[in-house]
Amino acid sequence: MVATPKYRKFADRFWTWRGYQIGYCADGVDLNDSDPDSSHQKPNILLIHGFGASVGHWRKNMPVLAEGARVYAIDLIGFGSSAQPKPSELAYTFETWGQQVADFVKEVIGDRTILIGNSIGAVVAMQAAIYAPELVSKTVLINCSLRLLQEQNQLDLPWYRRVGVKTVQNLLGVRAIAKIFFDQVRNARAVRQILSQAYINKSAITDELVEILLKPAQNPNAVDVFMAFVRYSQGPRPEDLLAILPCEAILLWGDRDPWEPIALGRASFTTFSCVKQFIAIANVGHCPQDEAPEVVNPILISILA
Repeated sequence: MVATPKYRKFADRFWTWRGYQIGYCADGVDLNDSDPDSSHQKPNILLIHGFGASVGHWRKNMPVLAEGARVYAIDLIGFGSSAQPKPSELAYTFETWGQQVADFVKEVIGDRTILIGNSIGAVVAMQAAIYAPELVSKTVLINCSLRLLQEQNQLDLPWYRRVGVKTVQNLLGVRAIAKIFFDQVRNARAVRQILSQAYINKSAITDELVEILLKPAQNPNAVDVFMAFVRYSQGPRPEDLLAILPCEAILLWGDRDPWEPIALGRASFTTFSCVKQFIAIANVGHCPQDEAPEVVNPILISILA
């Protein structure tokens, strides 16, 4: 097996959005090139991470994809190297992140782009495509979040589970309680335990990966971002976005994902006309792009072709 080229773990470029610093990476592109025709020689790709992750979660994919594309990875506001304003300053919602991504494509990439998202990043990709249909040519959704705790989806739960969810969300709305809980999970041992649920191949859970997820969680406002998201039951469901998605969607899914079951994803999403392919990735969990890049990268390259 060919070794995956090493890539930077954290954002090394920054863009200002609504007065906030946004971290990102770029590969296969000269950002100082002023030739407008050069942007059309390769397709543009923007990689969007999931909850708690950052640009480093794509470190095994960017160098490979950059051989035939202009590749960017962005830290959503609240995560990675991007600013973490308090929720009273900025709402952590899919509308916010979708607009951030749409504006990044317009202002930084400046041309039509393929959006590739993992988990909640897949939902963000669809929201951005709806906001900027003229700029997004395709979406690739990797283990798309099913948003099972979205308020409409909660109606399908038994009453006692609905009450339980709301009770937990209300408790985590108290900052002192949320901080106690958050402090218990922002350490290397807890991060490894969480990853051991999401990853089937335990050898992919490296010190490097733990560092990528743990470092941003040490920021002062990280607990406030966590509180905002765990209590966020509003906003769009993936089904709502697929129903109005203005471009095609290709779905990739780790078939042993314990958090977003593939059977439910297949049943929920393949009925939409915009969904052109549903590709199961065998024996991997929630983050196939990191757990099995040797499988996912060729699939993504074929999608570009």
